[in-house]
Amino acid sequence: MTAGEVLDIGAEAIWVMLGMAAPVMLIGLAVGVLIALFQALTQVQEMTLVFVPKIIVIFLALLIFLPMMGALLNGFMQTIADRIVAG
Repeated sequence: MTAGEVLDIGAEAIWVMLGMAAPVMLIGLAVGVLIALFQALTQVQEMTLVFVPKIIVIFLALLIFLPMMGALLNGFMQTIADRIVAG
């Protein structure tokens, strides 16, 4: 295995990681911004108002996106296994 192949695998691993993390993180970010906007408009400064909805929404996003994450990781593992077998 050459240095170029190792770098390709590393770059692909980073893209897989971003593809798995981005949907959940973006949904968490959107919910956080919406709750912050709500707090700014109503002047309610309650810490649990931010924490609890974000945890619930992130959990639901994980349930929704878990099949996509599994397929992405499975495809990456298949690629790695094929490269290992090919030598």
